[in-house]
Amino acid sequence: MESLIKLENVSKNFGMVQALQNIDLKISQGEIVGLVGDNGAGKSTLIKIIAGIFPPSSGNIYFAGKKLTSYNPHISRELGIQAVHQGVGLVDTMSVERNMVLGEEPVRAKVFLNMRKIKSITKEMLEEIDIKGNFKPWTLVGELSGGQKQAIKIGRSIYYKERLLLLDEPVTGLSVRETYNVLELIKSLKEKKVAVIFITHDVHQVYPIADRIVILERGRKILDIPKCDKEPEEIVNIIRNPGILECKSSENDNQR
Repeated sequence: MESLIKLENVSKNFGMVQALQNIDLKISQGEIVGLVGDNGAGKSTLIKIIAGIFPPSSGNIYFAGKKLTSYNPHISRELGIQAVHQGVGLVDTMSVERNMVLGEEPVRAKVFLNMRKIKSITKEMLEEIDIKGNFKPWTLVGELSGGQKQAIKIGRSIYYKERLLLLDEPVTGLSVRETYNVLELIKSLKEKKVAVIFITHDVHQVYPIADRIVILERGRKILDIPKCDKEPEEIVNIIRNPGILECKSSENDNQR
């Protein structure tokens, strides 16, 4: 299957500090990849490179088979790459329907908000993502639960036909029920061929829905496997003790 996005030998330096070292990564359409690792592993830096916020110090980025010779947040958005962060992206003092079109507001006569169109878009979005809970399009977002807010941000990305979602800790701090609802929504993106990179320090959050697990450790990719190759506790153990991979590699070399 052709990769939607491919990173080839990507590194990132901040002065004398090397935040990422020779990262190779491929993500296919409709694939959910769990990007895990301890604090300081390089997850945030990698996501900011994919989102076009940080330019790589070296290496290449390809999208839909095409090498990107220039890359920035504007190009990233045009390609259909959207980062969804917890705690940002919505305005609590505005209604659900206004947040649904935030930054993409339809207008009449180039000046006035087209409220009829906004209501139509909101109705379509809410039906698409089936957010749980009793609220109305005119409800202030500040009155919603954390899970409902996450669902709105993801649903907005679905409506605007995004191709790759970068979900940063999307279920951290949510209740058990809300976590289940958000994970089910993320899982439904596979049917729409939307690729997902799910960033988390907790493997158990992403494992139920992931196709692959990628582990970063101090700026290096140390593991990239189909989920079924390892149980969650094995992955946690590798994050806790990354040296065990080198030990196993040495053992295999000695057995040859």
